[in-house]
Amino acid sequence: MNTTKTTSLLLGLLFMHGIICHAKNSPRIEPTTITVPIGGNGWLSKNSKAQIRPEGLVNWRDQTDIISIYFRAETAGEIEVALRISVPEGKSRISLNAEGTSLTKEVSNLGAAIVAIGNVSIKQPGYVKVELKGISRTGDVFAEVSDLIVKGDAVANAAYVKNNEGNFFYWGHRGPSVHLNYQVPDAAGPKIEWLYTEIIVPEGEDKTGTYYMANGFSSGYFGMQVNSAAERRILFSIWSPFNTDDPKSIPDSMKIVLLKKGKTTKTGEFGNEGSGGQSYIVYPWKTGKTYAFLTRAQPNDAKKTTTYTSYFKDVEKGIWQLVASFERPQSAIYLKGLHSFLENFDPGTGDQPRMANYKNQWVANADGNWHEITVAAFSADNTARKNYRKDYAGGTAKDSFFLKNCGFFNNFTPIKTPLQRQSSGQHPEIDFAKLP
Repeated sequence: MNTTKTTSLLLGLLFMHGIICHAKNSPRIEPTTITVPIGGNGWLSKNSKAQIRPEGLVNWRDQTDIISIYFRAETAGEIEVALRISVPEGKSRISLNAEGTSLTKEVSNLGAAIVAIGNVSIKQPGYVKVELKGISRTGDVFAEVSDLIVKGDAVANAAYVKNNEGNFFYWGHRGPSVHLNYQVPDAAGPKIEWLYTEIIVPEGEDKTGTYYMANGFSSGYFGMQVNSAAERRILFSIWSPFNTDDPKSIPDSMKIVLLKKGKTTKTGEFGNEGSGGQSYIVYPWKTGKTYAFLTRAQPNDAKKTTTYTSYFKDVEKGIWQLVASFERPQSAIYLKGLHSFLENFDPGTGDQPRMANYKNQWVANADGNWHEITVAAFSADNTARKNYRKDYAGGTAKDSFFLKNCGFFNNFTPIKTPLQRQSSGQHPEIDFAKLP
């Protein structure tokens, strides 16, 4: 008998037996399940009387109401959808629509319970929009809904607002803010006295609640807003060195001092996101037109202060307007940390996309020499970095940078992406001595 062959055969059988036993005893890998809170990821159709609160959907009575819930899937695949739902009284029939699939369900539970609705096929990676509608009811409301529950491999690493820690249901509804962090040419030196930027907002991209910030720096920001359907502003603000969200708590020695302002400029204080001095002009700027922003920093080493002054120009009209000039204590610095950004400050419009083109960025140093900025790094705020929302983008289009956010679009730009626009080669012609 060949002992070697017999031993090898026995070892082989034992090895295979071990694999089979291991396979039988291995735990089954369950598909990913995510719980998407309605309070942070739900939106109501226009003129809806229902409400979305931190705890979820309430006061849902009308058949015309459409409740939209968004999450982003990173892969395609089959998912199971369910709702954590309660029906205080009677019976309700509701529908759920997603990815071209329509499902209906009759619900009549009194207390909160997880109710399976059905299966949906996600056809490609990107944002998934789930719509709820009420079909019929015998009680006072269709239902109260706190969460959408989704199960499937397609939702591994899904993007959505996961909880309300840090008031993120509010920030999630505002959507991610996006930034261009400019790289100032080394040849300009450290004494940057002037910053010049232009903005063009394309037609249809002027959603209510948008702030197109052109000239950002370590101590303040300057740009234009859509405040309502009837009002638009040119806004210039300087932060106090005193760290607070309550402007009334700033000591007199650390307050921002208004030195001068334009004829139509309104001034005051701001809070909630730091505090300081604020100025704005109500101005009916329009899409498709070019607007220029010019900011100056004049440090005073003896007083340890910096005077910041900003000017605005409708390029078509060609006339510079003084917005305001502020003195900031405890600084005595030139312009630093230069950037632009795009943000939505209205949580009711964070489901609507908006974008702008940022172009012709130049700095002039204390010697009056101009240097063009053609390089920037793209970044986004904490809502993006937490993977709560991924509808953010930045890039270049010939001689312009662009920024885009909100609206649950699919093609996002990775944070820290380097960007470079084409050079215009022609610095702005400004007679500083003739500025108002």
